[in-house]
Amino acid sequence: MSTPLGSTTTLLLARHGQTVWHAERRYAGVSDVALTDEGRAQAEALGRWCAAHRVDAVWTSTMSRAAATAEPACRALGVTPHREPALRECDFGILEGRTLAEFEAENPRRAKAFRTDPVAYPFPEAEDPRTAAARGVRALHGIAAAHTGERVLVVAHNTLFRLVLCSLLSIPLGEYRRVFPQLRNAAVTELRVEDGAVALLSLNVPCAR
Repeated sequence: MSTPLGSTTTLLLARHGQTVWHAERRYAGVSDVALTDEGRAQAEALGRWCAAHRVDAVWTSTMSRAAATAEPACRALGVTPHREPALRECDFGILEGRTLAEFEAENPRRAKAFRTDPVAYPFPEAEDPRTAAARGVRALHGIAAAHTGERVLVVAHNTLFRLVLCSLLSIPLGEYRRVFPQLRNAAVTELRVEDGAVALLSLNVPCAR
């Protein structure tokens, strides 16, 4: 049986642009960290990419770095972004604003456990990664259902997206740091959602500057 026209949604996932904590590799989860000049340039490049490719709607997390990254695309497309709290980044607990190296220096045993399995051994006081993955998956499925037959830009966060990709593609969550070492800032990852099934079409495709 042929697939009805318009039953497929394309999700274009983009991590926000570079922030002021990137250079020092500090964890920014629930902290509202601003974009750098480089991050703003990345956002403008993403906006130009969206203007050159069909994009019907834009969704972002409620964090300012995601909203600022989506703004040039919204301007180019003439659309108002939808805000989704469930797309926020994971809460990294005591690692907020700190580096993994700093944590390792004070608690090498716990840092080693995190490196081995970051889902079974998350940072102290952090959000359970399984909970974050579940809320992110629900959000993306909800967005796909609301935009059947359309192409939707979704701007959110590195760790959340990596957890969600593992969940959607049936990869063990504990492997997210190994399988997806990093989603590049403002690069595009394309997913096809059809009848609840998800396919990965491209990963980390940079936008021309």
